[in-house]
Amino acid sequence: MTTATPIKAEKMSPRERLTLAVLLTANFTLAVDFSILNVALPQIGAEIGFGTEHLQWIVTSFALCAAGFTLLFGRVADLFGRKRLFLVGIALLGLASLAGGLAQDPALLIIARIAQGLATAMVTPAALSLLTTSFAEGPQRSKALGLNGALMAAGFTTGAVLGGVLTGVVSWRWAFFINVVVAVAVLLSAPFVLRERSSESRARLDAPGAILVTAGLLALVYGISNAGELGWLSPASWLPMLAAVLLFALFAVVERRSAEPLVSPELLKRRNVAWGNLAGLLAFATETSLVFLLTLYLQSILGFSAIAAGLILAVLGVGTVLGGLLAPRLIKRFGAPTAMVFGFVVQAAVTAPLAFLGEQAAWLVPLLLLSFLGGVANLVAIVGYVVSSTSSVPSEQQGLATGLVTMSQQVGITLGTPVMSAILASQLTAGLLPGLQLAIGVNAAVAMVGALLVASFLRPLRKPERA
Repeated sequence: MTTATPIKAEKMSPRERLTLAVLLTANFTLAVDFSILNVALPQIGAEIGFGTEHLQWIVTSFALCAAGFTLLFGRVADLFGRKRLFLVGIALLGLASLAGGLAQDPALLIIARIAQGLATAMVTPAALSLLTTSFAEGPQRSKALGLNGALMAAGFTTGAVLGGVLTGVVSWRWAFFINVVVAVAVLLSAPFVLRERSSESRARLDAPGAILVTAGLLALVYGISNAGELGWLSPASWLPMLAAVLLFALFAVVERRSAEPLVSPELLKRRNVAWGNLAGLLAFATETSLVFLLTLYLQSILGFSAIAAGLILAVLGVGTVLGGLLAPRLIKRFGAPTAMVFGFVVQAAVTAPLAFLGEQAAWLVPLLLLSFLGGVANLVAIVGYVVSSTSSVPSEQQGLATGLVTMSQQVGITLGTPVMSAILASQLTAGLLPGLQLAIGVNAAVAMVGALLVASFLRPLRKPERA
C-alpha cells in the first residue's frame, strides 16, 4: 500500500478542546444507551409488567429509530444547521430519558425508547459532522475522530457494565436519569462552545427519497431484529428484509431522477465513502456481536453472574480506548486504508483462537488477553473507516457523509448479533459450546473479509476531490 505523506499536527486551541469535550460527551452517552438496558431487561419486565416475549422491544424500538432515521437527519443537518439539530436532539434525549425513568407502564417506556432512538438519529450525525468540520482534515481531525471512536466503542461496553451495576445497586431507572443530567450539562454549554459555518445555499430536502430510505432502513432493522428472536426463516424476518430491498431499489430510481437527491450520486461514487462504510459496518457487526457471544460463554459455560461477566468484558472496553489513541498515529504514518487492514487482520488473528474456548476456567486468562487485543485492533479499523469515509468530502455534504457513517455503525450493531445468534442456534442440538465456537470462528472470518475488501478497493486520497 502507498504510504501517506506525513503532516505536522497542530495543537488544539482551548475552544477546540471545549468543542471536542462537548461532542465526545454527547456521543459517549448515546453509545452507552445502546447497551445499558440489556442486563436490566428481566427486572424492568417484572417491575412494570412487560411479558418476557415482549422484552426485546425495549431494545428494538430504540434500534429501529436510531438506525432508520439517521440518514434522513444527516441530510437535515446539512440543510438546516448541524448545531441546531444537535441541540434539538440533546433536548429530546433529556426529555425522553426523564419519561423513561418515570415510566410506570410498558406503553410509556416504549414511547420513551422511540424518542431516545430519534434523538440518537439526530445527535450522532450532527455531532460527527460538527466534529469533522471543526477540525482540519489531516492529523488533527484523525486525533479527534480517534478519541470519538474510542469513547463510543468504550461506551457500548461501559453500558453493559453500568447497566448491571445500577440495576444491582440502585435501580434500572438511573440508566435513564443519568442521561437527563448529561443532557442538561450539554445544553448549558453547547450553545456557547459550538460553532458552524453558515451555508449560503439552502437546498430543498428530497422528501420522496427521505421517505423511501427511512422506510427501507426501518424494514431492514425490523427484519434483522426479528431474525434474532424468531429465526431467519420466519415470515416476520424475511418479509421485512425483502421489503427493504424493494424500497432501496425504488430509492435508487428516485435519486437518479431527483434534481436535488438526498444522497448525491457523486458522493456514493467515491471509493472511500462506499467501501469505507461497508468496512465500518463489518467492524461494528463483528465486535459488538463478539461481546454478545462472550457474555453467553462467561455466564452459561463458566457460570459467572451477569455483573461479573460485564466487568470481565470491561477489559475489551479498555482496549478500545487504547485503540482510539493508537489509530491516529497509524493513520498519520501509513494512511487510513493501511491502518484499517492492520486493524482487521489483528482482530481476526486474536478472535480465531477464541473459537477453541473450552469449559475450563483456565480459559479466562487467554480470553481477557485476546479480547483486549481485539478491542485495540477493532478501534483502529473503526477510526480508519470514519476518517476514510469523511475525507475529501465538501463541507456542505459532511452531514450526509457522517449520516452514512452513523448508519453503517448502527446497522452493523443491529445486524451482527442476530446473524451470530442464527449461527449459534444452528448448532444447539450439539450443545451451546459448539454453537459458540462456530459463531466465534465465523466472526473471525468476517473480520478477515473486511481486511481483504479494504486492501482490494481502498487507496489513500492525496488531495480533496471537488463534488
